[in-house]
Amino acid sequence: MPAPVARFRPPQLIHGADYYPEQWRHIPGVLAADLRLFKEAELNTATVGVFAWAELEPAEGVYQFDWLDEVMAGLHAHGQRVLLATPSGAKPNWLAAQYPEIRRVGEHGQREAQGFRHNHCLTSPIYREKVKLINTQIAQRYGQHPALLAWHISNEYGGYCYCPLCKAAFREWLRKKYVTLEALNDAWWSRFWSHRYTAWEQIDRLDESIHGLCLDWKRFMTHQVGTFIRAEVAPLRQVAPLIPTTTNMMGHYDLYDYHTLAPEVDFISWDSYPIWHGQEGATTPHWHVGLWTTFLHDMFRAMKPDEPFLLIETTPSQVNWGPLSPLKRPGLHRTSNLLAVSRGSAGVCYFQFRASRGSNEKFHGAVVAHDGRNDTRVFRDVQTLGQLFKNLAPLENSRPRPQIAVIQDYQSRWSVQEMQSPINQQKNYLATCVEHYAPFWQQGYGVDVPGQAADFSRYQVIVAPMLHLLLPGTAERLTAFVENGGTLVTTYLTGYVNESDLCFVGGFPGPLRKLLGIRVEELDALPAFRTVPIQPVAANALGLVGTGVAREVCELIHAETAEVMATYAGEFYTGRPAVTRQVTGRGVAYHLAARMDADFLQIFTAAILREAGLAPLLRDALPTGVTAQTRMDADGTPWMFLMNFNETPATVTLNPMTWSDLETAQEVPAALILPAFGSRILRQR
Repeated sequence: MPAPVARFRPPQLIHGADYYPEQWRHIPGVLAADLRLFKEAELNTATVGVFAWAELEPAEGVYQFDWLDEVMAGLHAHGQRVLLATPSGAKPNWLAAQYPEIRRVGEHGQREAQGFRHNHCLTSPIYREKVKLINTQIAQRYGQHPALLAWHISNEYGGYCYCPLCKAAFREWLRKKYVTLEALNDAWWSRFWSHRYTAWEQIDRLDESIHGLCLDWKRFMTHQVGTFIRAEVAPLRQVAPLIPTTTNMMGHYDLYDYHTLAPEVDFISWDSYPIWHGQEGATTPHWHVGLWTTFLHDMFRAMKPDEPFLLIETTPSQVNWGPLSPLKRPGLHRTSNLLAVSRGSAGVCYFQFRASRGSNEKFHGAVVAHDGRNDTRVFRDVQTLGQLFKNLAPLENSRPRPQIAVIQDYQSRWSVQEMQSPINQQKNYLATCVEHYAPFWQQGYGVDVPGQAADFSRYQVIVAPMLHLLLPGTAERLTAFVENGGTLVTTYLTGYVNESDLCFVGGFPGPLRKLLGIRVEELDALPAFRTVPIQPVAANALGLVGTGVAREVCELIHAETAEVMATYAGEFYTGRPAVTRQVTGRGVAYHLAARMDADFLQIFTAAILREAGLAPLLRDALPTGVTAQTRMDADGTPWMFLMNFNETPATVTLNPMTWSDLETAQEVPAALILPAFGSRILRQR
């Protein structure tokens, strides 16, 4: 019989917080006060135990669970559910002192001193055994606890270890992958600079000149995290097979391939800490922070598109680690967290519930500050949002089903980072993905942000910015996607290298050349003061008009079988193709040969959506900096979230007699004014 499947189906929209009672258990009365404040704040979930190893096991083999028993019982009695963590993210001092091998080694061979957190060796058999023992104790004690909602596996896995154990495991991983050194040398092109390997033991350091080696190291470290998660989860699933597991991933973090790690847990969670109000500079609109945050919500949701994801950490006020960390302005707490729910999150959890009295995070934002009061602005913001969440119950089991995908692929991202090329100072892989995502965000289209191994058949439109590295099978699956009626958009620097970071022989875009109908001859890098106009050709199939602007990166391409939509109108390559189109089967593939300005991308994106038959959410365009998202309730009725990420009010034009306000039940006027950082939830009439 197949193993039982643990599904994450919370009984209500989660509104929770990270809670560290071990920091306060020596002070009488704090737990009782916190249990009361949890209830008053309209919270229903607590994350407990994240860094509690030293309190649970103060000496080797000596376990103290009485305090956690009291916490779990108290939370349950006050109606709270618990995300119970395994404590491997921060090892105790006694463990580091007694077993030095568990301490991580830096790239230059120095073993790190004990301190901080997340500095354990993922390969160490001793560390894995000690984690297994403490996790087994936790599982046996709390696996059947009525408050237990899910297992929170460790915390923010991160970093690399270069100890002898990790290097030996890496060589063994390489042996299994390549079998022979000749195959490895061929894949890594290590004859370059006479770096050919003649013994496995010679692979003892990262040589940044060998890009295939660097890629494989990152793949191996991702593999080690995956096996570590599997080892952490094993005793939990043995005792409580139906309790789902998750681990908190981090927004822009790219040392690991999160797409590869996603299958190791039952549902995806991530930590969102955007710094609002001016951190991007005075010339960057404030709403860009909302744009980037939405992109990341869609990226993590797409890792398991048929399951709910969870915003498992975000601050209720401000962080304490930015160069400057302003408070959230009025309205932004509600709007930024409704953004997560609108994109499919099963709720919102805060870091942290009660502010730490000392150490590194004592000035990080918290639901309850050092004064312990419940009449603060932050507490009221949290309380009000919790009350609103109760009205969103009909959305609990719905899932966004976008027809559009913008690919963000970790392995292609790694390849772009490693490459030495004409655009070393302006690669901007992730920013480029967001630039192509922005036109959909600004018009309220739902979008997934998957990797290149995703199921393309889920989508009608796929945009693949800078898909530099193509894994085996990707070109074939993209071709099938277009042949079956899909619309594909690729850009410059797509299809240059294979999975070993070796350039495709026969020209770029490699195995996509036939599908796109183009050949790349050269790549021009433009300094900041130089741009090139883009001119649509007369009577082009997309109806493009006006002039665009190319900047930073321009491919000089030949349209072999593709139809030219626009050409360069400057530089020595005036008249050469800048935008092409090729029909294949029932679909169409477009290529953008240059990094285009935002206005041109808006026009181009609107044109391909019209051609694909995907209508915008609203008849009239949304104001700049305002986004919208719909979710279907249990009855199949659309709900629309409108969110203004501007510092000034914005007016949204709605179809008359169509929407009513969720909170007032009143019909919404055709011209709806959203205050600065304001949001509304509408239900279709």
